[in-house]
Amino acid sequence: MAKVELKKPIVEEIKGYANDAKGAVLVDYRGLTVEQDVRLRRQLREAGVVYKVYKNTMLHLAFEGTEYDQLDKHLEGPTAVAFGIDDETAPARILSKFAKEAEALEFKGAVVGGTYYDVDGIKELAKIPSRDELISKLLGSLQSPITNLARVLKQIAENGGESAAEETAEAPAEEAESSADAEASTVSDETATEEAAEAPAEEAAEAPAAEEAPAGEAPAEEAPAEEAAEE
Repeated sequence: MAKVELKKPIVEEIKGYANDAKGAVLVDYRGLTVEQDVRLRRQLREAGVVYKVYKNTMLHLAFEGTEYDQLDKHLEGPTAVAFGIDDETAPARILSKFAKEAEALEFKGAVVGGTYYDVDGIKELAKIPSRDELISKLLGSLQSPITNLARVLKQIAENGGESAAEETAEAPAEEAESSADAEASTVSDETATEEAAEAPAEEAAEAPAAEEAPAGEAPAEEAPAEEAAEE
């Protein structure tokens, strides 16, 4: 069988993954131990990432004419490709985390959403949370105001009930104080009226006594006439 016929199924397989993927990351896996390779494949598989090792010529033929042909310059040496089928940033995130304990794993390049990323760009992609995490944070941010509103309304209802009870208890006391003040004011007004009525009577009684004084002094004025008669 011709080599072209042998390559065709592999090229078609890569094209199928590329068509379904939202992003792809190329890595150099040289130096990984068998145990590390097994763990890496398991982590990627659990995250819905397709991780495969292909010859560079196969990748070149499969990527030709697609957005992934931007990775052609990295098709040298041992190459593994990780396709993000469901989550475009999952390959970068998982590979970056794994590379912290397996320093032999090296990034080559990536294409996500049609955009090319170098090694530094891949590290930035790795910082983006997964879609599930983003959805969870969004739901949390939406539920938080609702929860806070419900808590505030509950507190208002509880405090409002207590305030109403306090106002009801205080109302009779305030009414009693108001009534007492009104009665005291009435008594004070009546007392003032009585004092005002008695004042003219007392003044009238005292006035004659003041006028009788000159009449009692009249004999003193007749003394000289009597003295002249005696002489």
